[in-house]
Amino acid sequence: MTMPSQEDSPESNAGRAVGLMFAAIGVVFGDIGTSPLYAIKETFGGPHPLPIDRLHMMGILSLVFWTIASIVTIKYVTVMMRADNRGEGGSLALLALVGKAVEKRPDLGPVVAALGIFAAALFYGDSMITPAISVLSAVEGLEVAKPELGRFIIPITIAILISLFAIQKHGTGTVGKLFGPVMTLWFLVLLVLGVRNIAAMPYVLTAISPHHAFMFVLAHPWTAFVALGSVVLAVTGAEALYTDMGHFGRLPIRLGWYILVLPALVLNYFGQGALLLKTPGAIENPFFLMAPQWALLPLVGLATAATVIASQAVISGAFSVTRQAIQLGYLPRMNIIHTSESEIGQVYIPFLNWVLMIAVAALVFGFGTSSNLAAAYGVAVTGTMLIDSVLIGMVMLLIWNWSPRKALPFIVLFAAVDLALFSANSLKIPYGGWFPLAVASVVFLLLTTWKKGRALLNRRLRRDALLLEDFLKTLSNNIPRVSGTAMFLTGTPEAVPPALLHNLKHNKVLHERVVFLTARIEEVPTVSEERRIVSEDLDNGFRRLVIRYGFMEEPNITRTLMHAHQAQLGFFFVPLATSYFLSREMLVPSPQPGMVMWRERLFAWMSRMAATPMDFFHLPHNCVVEMGTQVEI
Repeated sequence: MTMPSQEDSPESNAGRAVGLMFAAIGVVFGDIGTSPLYAIKETFGGPHPLPIDRLHMMGILSLVFWTIASIVTIKYVTVMMRADNRGEGGSLALLALVGKAVEKRPDLGPVVAALGIFAAALFYGDSMITPAISVLSAVEGLEVAKPELGRFIIPITIAILISLFAIQKHGTGTVGKLFGPVMTLWFLVLLVLGVRNIAAMPYVLTAISPHHAFMFVLAHPWTAFVALGSVVLAVTGAEALYTDMGHFGRLPIRLGWYILVLPALVLNYFGQGALLLKTPGAIENPFFLMAPQWALLPLVGLATAATVIASQAVISGAFSVTRQAIQLGYLPRMNIIHTSESEIGQVYIPFLNWVLMIAVAALVFGFGTSSNLAAAYGVAVTGTMLIDSVLIGMVMLLIWNWSPRKALPFIVLFAAVDLALFSANSLKIPYGGWFPLAVASVVFLLLTTWKKGRALLNRRLRRDALLLEDFLKTLSNNIPRVSGTAMFLTGTPEAVPPALLHNLKHNKVLHERVVFLTARIEEVPTVSEERRIVSEDLDNGFRRLVIRYGFMEEPNITRTLMHAHQAQLGFFFVPLATSYFLSREMLVPSPQPGMVMWRERLFAWMSRMAATPMDFFHLPHNCVVEMGTQVEI
């Protein structure tokens, strides 16, 4: 009998799942794991403070528990994580997944696209606020431990955040190894602090019963509605469980949630409730006042480390979402630096990094305290959650083929909770909630302008293009051929690239082998090697080559060609004997039908700011020839 290999044994698989669980704890749960720093504090001491009595406290604790249960446990961990696009999650992956299902529904297509794009746009507002509020709320613990250090809170916060953005270019692989142990320690401390304070008032554990929430809502309906704007702070970061699913898989994230993160969060919130019922004055900073005096400074240090990790996860997420948007054609090409040779997900985008740093620093200076920032926090998160509920409802009905009877209870539950939370957070819009909405609106405009502009540009190029089939038929055999291979990059394989026509016009020669190369980014995370390359012989030394990439992959054309077999390509690839010809479009806004003039000017500006195909596709600089062509849009 053949024994199973070690890597296939149940023990090995279990060990791998546990290892990934601790890695996921370090990356996935950072945002939601630092919410205890400010969620209860803002609910009872924020802009709309609540009386600290048994009815309000038990009602809020019950609302917190059931909000976590319905949104995180049921919606994201149980249902949403089933909706993967070849293992990947997130708004854009969900958009690609649903987009396939509504291809035959022209009435739904634009609506689905707009929802998915706006959900991705909302993430950028969230990625600016999260580092600011998380680090600031941790450093504010200094005021509890050492009141005389209160005036240094803002400078210390800014210094930490600038340092965090400054190290992004070095990659997070090395630092990331510390994330798991630090965050595991953080959640254990949350659990211990919670149990320590619950022991003084075990009655708070009865808040698990939903009747406390119902009693609170029935007694003070408007107060309860307003309080939801602060209760939602307990679930900020829930969408990260779905977004980072591709990095760790469903099982490790679910194990981490059920075994450690969920108990630690619930017990800590209940512990803060017990502390406040016993000592209402602790509302100044209930999280840090849960700890004994001797532990305050170490706790501030640990909280700061945890918030830096949470911020790192959001920053990395912004890089990842931006790369996906570029691959799917919603943003112009940008300079993307891969900081790891083994982990494709570890990328650094310099332009985005410094924009985020400036925005985060401005938020800290502008709002000044975590309480003020909390007024801006939650609108983007609840907006994303609401959109996710709409899209997952479509997945249930159109992709999973659930019957309406089976899908309706989930859809109603998710929509009711998300609508309530979003409506409550809309009250924050005049007090700072406008900021993430403004950021999302600008990003949405950029994403849709680039997508529509590229579609218009491609339509103009196709309209004016010479069909390749006709060109090859009429091509004279008297044109001199020079040795080597010429690769003409083109987005339309059926048309003659403008660079080829310019080359013929000015140089009056052709290479002995001419390859029309098209790189396609498909709406899947990765493409199998069997589907990577399609090669077609067009006779007389001409060949059409299509290379496919997934939106989570790096489109490195040179490396792909070097690793491809001669049988795949149809010719022997010699890097030093290959020249790459690129067409660069000079866009001229015009009044002809398309977009309004100001959006055409915006599109032309974005095109000028885009990274060149040479950099984006990793072509050797000394082998590239660029030829310009003017196009009216």
